[in-house]
Amino acid sequence: MFHSIMESTSIPCTSYTNPYLKSLFLLSHTVLTLLLIMESQHCLSSSPKMLILPLKTQVIPSGSVPRSPNKLPFHHNVSLIVSLTVGTPPQNVSMVIDTGSELSWLHCNKTLSYPTTFDPTRSTSYQTIPCSSPTCTNRTQDFPIPASCDSNNLCHATLSYADASSSDGNLASDVIHIGSSDISGLVFGCMDSVFSSNSDEDSKSTGLMGMNRGSLSFVSQLGFPKFSYCISGTDFSGLLLLGESNLTWSVPLNYTPLIQISTPLPYFDRVAYTVQLEGIKVLDKLLPIPKSTFEPDHTGAGQTMVDSGTQFTFLLGPVYNALRSAFLNQTSSVLRVLEDPDFVFQGAMDLCYLVPLSQRVLPLLPTVTLVFRGAEMTVSGDRVLYRVPGELRGNDSVHCLSFGNSDLLGVEAYVIGHHHQQNVWMEFDLEKSRIGLAQVRCDLAGQRFGVAL
Repeated sequence: MFHSIMESTSIPCTSYTNPYLKSLFLLSHTVLTLLLIMESQHCLSSSPKMLILPLKTQVIPSGSVPRSPNKLPFHHNVSLIVSLTVGTPPQNVSMVIDTGSELSWLHCNKTLSYPTTFDPTRSTSYQTIPCSSPTCTNRTQDFPIPASCDSNNLCHATLSYADASSSDGNLASDVIHIGSSDISGLVFGCMDSVFSSNSDEDSKSTGLMGMNRGSLSFVSQLGFPKFSYCISGTDFSGLLLLGESNLTWSVPLNYTPLIQISTPLPYFDRVAYTVQLEGIKVLDKLLPIPKSTFEPDHTGAGQTMVDSGTQFTFLLGPVYNALRSAFLNQTSSVLRVLEDPDFVFQGAMDLCYLVPLSQRVLPLLPTVTLVFRGAEMTVSGDRVLYRVPGELRGNDSVHCLSFGNSDLLGVEAYVIGHHHQQNVWMEFDLEKSRIGLAQVRCDLAGQRFGVAL
C-alpha cells in the first residue's frame, strides 16, 4: 500500500524497506487459501528449520485454540490477509500482507468500529519500546517522518495514508506464533487510534504485516533472504513462501533488478520494491511511449513499485492515456463503452463498458503486457477488465479497464497491484536485489508443494 507514513522501530537484523498508498479498493469477501512455507533463518530465533503450513478456509474463533493450527484462513478482501497468533498466551490476529509497507502493526484499542484487536495487557511477553532505545532512534532513517516520544517516554509512531486514513500508537515487541514456531522480540506498532476512510473493510483485519525492504519489516526482522507468493486467478487461493522456493519443476523465472538510489529524494521510496518499467504492449505491439516517461525524475517521482497491498495497477497520466486509447481502439467493435463522464471507478478508472447480464463470457480481449527490464508480465482474459460489484445499468453490468490513472489519485508513481499478479509466481529476492516472475498455474503450484488449494 502507498502511504506517507511516520513510523519508528528497530531490531538487529538484515535491512530492506518502502512507503505506502492505502489500498482504496474493495473486493467481495472471498476466502483465500494460503500455503506458508517457512525456512527459518530467524535473526530473532535459533537454528534454521523448514515449516510447511497449508492454510485453508477454517475460521478460528478468538480464544478457541492456544495458537494457530496448521490450517488457517486467508482472505482476499481489500488486500491479502493471513491469520496467526501473537503474545503469551497467544491471541488470534489477522494481518494484511503488504509489500508496500515496513512497520507491521495491530489494532490495540477495541471499539465498535474495530472489534477485533490485540490486547497487550493480556500478554505477559509484551514489551514497550522506550524512545531512547536504539530501535526507536537508529531504525527510522527511511521513514518520511521520524518517530516521536510520547508523554511516557515511549517510542511513538503515526501512519498517514493517501486516502486520509491514519493510525498512531507506540512501538512494542512480542512473541509471534506461526505454526509450531515461536518468534520472540518481533517489533510492531500497537495502534490505539485509528481513523479509516473505509472502516467497514479495515475492521475485518487486526492489522498489517509490513513486507518491504525496511529493516523493521516482518521479512527483514526474521532474516529471510527471499520470499515468494502466487495467487490463483480462479478461486483466489494462493501460496506464500518465506525462504528458498527451489522451483525446479517450474518454468524458469525471468528476473528484473530492483532499482536503488543512495541519495534521498522527496518522492522516491528507497525501501519499496522498485523496478524499471520500460514499456507497455497491447496485443504484443509496443505502444509509442518514450522510455524516459517511465524513469523517475530528479525528485524521485515516477518510480515503479510492486505492491501487494494495492489491488489494481496504476500508471502516470501520459502512459495511462496511451494505454486507454489503444485498448479503446482494439475493443470498439466488440464492447459498448459506458458513456457517463461522472462515473470513474475507484476515482481513477474511467474506461468502462456495458456488458449484458445475459452474456456469461466476455469477448476475446486484447492482452496488455507490462515490459520490465529483463522480464514481462502479461495481463489477459478477465483480468484485463474488472466487473464493478453491484453496479448495474438497466440489464447491463459494468466492467472497467483494470488499470487506473495515478494522476487522478494524486500519486506520483506507477504501482503494480495484486490483481495483475494472479497466476504469476512472484519471487522477492532480497539477497540479490531482484524480483523474479513466471506465468504459472497457482493451483498446480500448491499441489507441487503437497497442498490442494
